[in-house]
Amino acid sequence: MTRRKIGFVASDAPEAEEALARLTRRYTNVPPEEADVIVALGGDGLMLESLHKHMDRHVPIYGMNRGTVGFLMNEYSEDDLVERLERADLVQLHPLRMVAERKNGQGETQTALAINEVSLLRESRQAAKIRVSIDGVVRLEEMICDGILMATPAGSTAYNLSAHGPIIPIGAPLLALTPISAFRPRRWRGALLPAKADVVFDILEARKRPVSATADYTEVRDVTRVTVKEDRSLTTDLLFDPEHNLEERILKEQFLP
Repeated sequence: MTRRKIGFVASDAPEAEEALARLTRRYTNVPPEEADVIVALGGDGLMLESLHKHMDRHVPIYGMNRGTVGFLMNEYSEDDLVERLERADLVQLHPLRMVAERKNGQGETQTALAINEVSLLRESRQAAKIRVSIDGVVRLEEMICDGILMATPAGSTAYNLSAHGPIIPIGAPLLALTPISAFRPRRWRGALLPAKADVVFDILEARKRPVSATADYTEVRDVTRVTVKEDRSLTTDLLFDPEHNLEERILKEQFLP
């Protein structure tokens, strides 16, 4: 069995820093930039940060929960880490690519990636007015709302679930389109889209009703148009213990009281 080079990263939470100190004393490790597997100690925020940072290297990341929710993390244990890494299941995810245009009169655009979701939110007391087009067809001429989001299967249990969006099994080629406090159309509860869908959000009355767009933790203010599409040229690799795999947790989440 080939021993893989392990690199540890940790959040600044005391529990994570203490775990980092203990594990680096116990296991041979290298800087994360030189590792062929990264062990992330913290919560889901650290996992997202690590996935973004190391996406270009295509290095698998194994998380251990030293945070709050830890939906993307495995249970924390200092024992048998090498063996756990060897038998871990691999889950591959494709991020969403957001292209946001701003209302500065210069046609400025900003691109960002999202592993969880892209969300549009009103910036002021005025409700947002958003037109939604999918694959070139206008599906909602005018939506009056606090916002709208588009979530991946991995992100469907995060902000999307809090906004009453559907939970998507991890292997399903689907994306969730979920309104946030919609006033009109009042009865629209969102939609499931094919993963290949090309979605465009046009901000109506953008000067009077400013809207921001956020891809995971990258925010763009005062947008006029936002395009979102899955980027299949990029892949993130997550490792999970077989008895603690992501697909099973997503399934269980749908039956919680």
